[in-house]
Amino acid sequence: METDEIPRVLPFQLQFDKPVASQIKIAEWNPEKDLLAMVTEDFKIVLHRFNWQRLWTISPGRCITSLCWRPDGKAIAVGLEDGTISLHDVENGKLLRSLKSHTVAVVSLNWEEDGQVTRDDTVNISTYEDRTSRFFPPAPRVPRMPGLAPGDTGFMDDSEDSFRELSKSSYQRFNILCSGDKDGSICFSIFGIFPIGKINIHKLSIPSPFANEQATYRLLHASISKVALSKDLCHLIVMCSGELNQDEVESMEGKQGMRGMHCLLLDTSIFWKRKNELHQVAQQASNIEDLIEVIRTSLSVMSKQWSDAIHSFRQKFDSLSSLIIDHGLDSSPQEEFLSLLGGARTSPPLHQFLVNSLGELGVKRVSKVVCGAGKELQLVVLDHLQPAAEIIGFRMAELRGLSRWRTRFQGIGLDETLINNATEKSGLLLAQVERFMRVLTSVVQQFSNFFNWLLKCIKLLMQEPSDQLLPFSSELLVIFLKFLYDQDPVKPFLELSEVDIETDMETLQRVRELVHFGGFSDCEYLQRTLAEEFQQMESSFKEAFLMPFTTISRKILCKDVLPLFALPSSLTSISVAVPMSVTYYNGASAAFSSYQTHQHGFIDYISFQIPGDSSSDVANCIGISRGFMHSLSNSSQQSAFLEAVLLCVPDGYDCVDLSLYKEGQIVLVLNERTAASESSGGSCMMIIQANDLPFVSISRSSSINPWNLNQLKDSVIYLHLEDEKVRNIPHSVVAPLAVSASRGVACIFAARKRALVYILDEDEDDVSDTE
Repeated sequence: METDEIPRVLPFQLQFDKPVASQIKIAEWNPEKDLLAMVTEDFKIVLHRFNWQRLWTISPGRCITSLCWRPDGKAIAVGLEDGTISLHDVENGKLLRSLKSHTVAVVSLNWEEDGQVTRDDTVNISTYEDRTSRFFPPAPRVPRMPGLAPGDTGFMDDSEDSFRELSKSSYQRFNILCSGDKDGSICFSIFGIFPIGKINIHKLSIPSPFANEQATYRLLHASISKVALSKDLCHLIVMCSGELNQDEVESMEGKQGMRGMHCLLLDTSIFWKRKNELHQVAQQASNIEDLIEVIRTSLSVMSKQWSDAIHSFRQKFDSLSSLIIDHGLDSSPQEEFLSLLGGARTSPPLHQFLVNSLGELGVKRVSKVVCGAGKELQLVVLDHLQPAAEIIGFRMAELRGLSRWRTRFQGIGLDETLINNATEKSGLLLAQVERFMRVLTSVVQQFSNFFNWLLKCIKLLMQEPSDQLLPFSSELLVIFLKFLYDQDPVKPFLELSEVDIETDMETLQRVRELVHFGGFSDCEYLQRTLAEEFQQMESSFKEAFLMPFTTISRKILCKDVLPLFALPSSLTSISVAVPMSVTYYNGASAAFSSYQTHQHGFIDYISFQIPGDSSSDVANCIGISRGFMHSLSNSSQQSAFLEAVLLCVPDGYDCVDLSLYKEGQIVLVLNERTAASESSGGSCMMIIQANDLPFVSISRSSSINPWNLNQLKDSVIYLHLEDEKVRNIPHSVVAPLAVSASRGVACIFAARKRALVYILDEDEDDVSDTE
């Protein structure tokens, strides 16, 4: 604690004091760069450099409820009120991916990477080698819809590699994004883009919080406040409010459970035990999902382009039918064209149509639209759809090989039968793409032949030379007029249809015979369209990848619960917002030095404010606990390891926010109580060395008083401003408090819309500023 007289009031240097346009609701420092992301009260995300230079501003258009950086600082995850999680590029704020993992507001996000890699450089990174680049060029991009400006697709621009960079950099280090919503659901996504598990805390079977009691409990009316995954990925701490009841008595009338704030400890060791397997599966599956998006967009683009082209053709040539009717003839346009092809005299309606309505310029325009659309479709297939389908087939073959390694991959739900089915579907899609290209090429050729003939006819009718015109085939012309003039064989391939494509019985029989020689077991694929084949392939992938999702979800269990403090029964809603912080330190306390195994390499610190309106005996105090994940209530050797301490804030002050800092320190922001408006008065920032506090062991052997922290009401540590490292702030402040352990700075927001950044590490800058 400080003993110097003069510098005591100014222990932290004020870096700058800047105005903000709107009040800040959420703020997070980038873990790797000097960047601060802030969410304003008008639902905008603003990114500033450390010197307060604004880099970009984006507006998702919906209420933002949570924020979290990817561990390498190259992307930021944004939780929205409707349950969507969007990932944005740090360089320009561009949307990289949008996931609908929840149905209600995402209130907490935590993105953690495997901390063991940093401590053990001998990890075999080659296990995660992506062999696709050996055999294929870079994966195709999503094609742009004609007529859209760059960025309108909401996915990525052709000129940007940010999404591909996001995917590749993710594979360098295994990481998991945890997200919790207000209804109690928690989702887990590898690399932030591949969902691998989902649980709901209402459905968890919770062991008794009391030692030597075998009963199980359930949480009722629970609401998540914070989720924090340990750095070794083995544990997840969930801070939540709710009513804790025993299973067998929860339905009894008049039985009151433990209503208040609780801390759950979930066993997520499956992520550590199977991280190599999960890494490889997620690497392949997430790339496949990206390529599926390429195929889906390609089909959509091709369908629109071809429909527009055929619409232009019909619009121009339908006038011939009207002219025939107006002249009182009983014939069809095809018959008129066939008659002209046979050398008969041109009928008045056909002559009028070719010379006056259509003309040479009209033929050239329609030919450019239809044949140009056909060539565009061929380019989309060759540049986007076919390469994507080929890479999907290769990646599915990789997964197929992994699924046969049952001792390693069956434990995470990689089912060989489902993967085999999905692999066959990817092969069938390739066959359908080849089939579609043959049909498209033939149709475009026949349209082109038809237009060449029309040009020659118009030249002859207008008695102009036609020697320079391209030749035409009479046989192809007859086929076109009989089968293609009023039909469209291309469009059905690009759309879902209930009508099967006609296929001769001889071909179907040959396909069935090929099954005995290793051919596709699904013999009905010739009767399906390209769009239907894609739909079936996508469904097979979802079914195959749902098995690991379900398997991992079942293996995430609740190991322990720690009731923190009670809430008054008068509250209609148990959901309560209190300042809290959870972090994990590596060897922070000598008391835990005996734990050398992987799951005990880190120690958890949980800090929170006990609200002044709670029904606890220790209201308006700051609670700090450590060692929760090492002390199971149902373990015979737990009682000595759960430790806690209570801090009473100085008289006349209220805690606005708090944050655990590096090396076991905690940063508190306190507001001075005043009867005037909330923007008046002063405040202060205080740093406390938590490791130096007199922690007390918590006994969990009695159910007489279920709230563990009440045991500490006789040993509360009273904080005094003159004894601590305190910086007075001449403003009333509001939450949030943003602390960067890597940079050693804290950003505090004043009620009068100002941002104050302080240097916390005094060894970097001497204390010399004055206000």
